[in-house]
Amino acid sequence: MVVPILLPAQELLTAPAFFDQVANRYGSIQNYTASLTITTEESTSRGMVSFLSPSRLRIDFEEPEGQILVSDGVDLQVYIPRFNVVLSQELRSRGDGDGAMIANERGLVLLRQNYSIAYLDSPAPVPLEEGSNEMVVKLRLNWRNNTEGYRQLVLSISEDLLIRRISGVTANYREVQFDFRNMEINPGIPESRFEYRGPSSANTFYGFLFEGEG
Repeated sequence: MVVPILLPAQELLTAPAFFDQVANRYGSIQNYTASLTITTEESTSRGMVSFLSPSRLRIDFEEPEGQILVSDGVDLQVYIPRFNVVLSQELRSRGDGDGAMIANERGLVLLRQNYSIAYLDSPAPVPLEEGSNEMVVKLRLNWRNNTEGYRQLVLSISEDLLIRRISGVTANYREVQFDFRNMEINPGIPESRFEYRGPSSANTFYGFLFEGEG
């Protein structure tokens, strides 16, 4: 006689369904702050990220010191103190400015549409990295077409359904990693936080990402 094996509920949850739980969690977040580390093959950047739903984003960098990235959902500005310049870009549509920062509801919706979703190995929590005591569930996302900026993404999800780490492989096979730590949920960030004007002495260059529409 074959005895049916009862699996834990978490093991019965498909990866897309688990991803939807994460998206719903972010849908309940109006604003947040977090310590952010961006690691590439060439460099490491650190700073504080502030996000206000649906599409306002600001990063105040400690490394490179004094660098600022701000998007109000309409315009994206990057101040680079090393060269005393402000790079400014009118976005093609609201929300384009947070495309790289997918730890928000809008970004997760786009991922759901444009990527296939699976568990990296299994639904079971695993250490964030070798030797870490921090346990996460890891999802692997593969692009459905080559119009996306990342071929593959691995999302490391904490037990409270927050994204702890995003590891990506870009279209040209560069590796990028975003680490979110010390996230504070709904601290009440005002819209004025995302109003930015660079130093009067800085030179401003427009249209640095793509040609504006109209």
